[in-house]
Amino acid sequence: MDAAISAAEKAYAPYSGFRTGAAVALADGRLVTGNNQENIAFPSGLCAERVALFSAAACYPDVPVKALAVAAIRNGSIVPSIAPCGACRQVLQETERRQRHPVRILLCGSEQVRCVDSAASLLPLAFELTFG
Repeated sequence: MDAAISAAEKAYAPYSGFRTGAAVALADGRLVTGNNQENIAFPSGLCAERVALFSAAACYPDVPVKALAVAAIRNGSIVPSIAPCGACRQVLQETERRQRHPVRILLCGSEQVRCVDSAASLLPLAFELTFG
């Protein structure tokens, strides 16, 4: 959680003022962080969760993701609750499918930390690869 909050503090969010951070815990004990990166040419920016997950996959492609923590800061304070957007939920779902193992997700709000055992709980009707 602390790594996600620290990453949020470093986010580039001059347009929304909504700074998000994510920390990915890998199976080998490494932490990979990411934060949202906004761009004036919306929607060219990227969410913290995808920055962290894609960075982990690029740098450590054979190391499974065990958990992901997400936090957000607005006006200098951690927001009461946070949840990944639909695109990030789909990427989490794909991460689980690719590694054949669920990812524990910690949604770190100022009022509570919600723990979700799998992205499937956040996105029950995810896009699936089907062959017919």
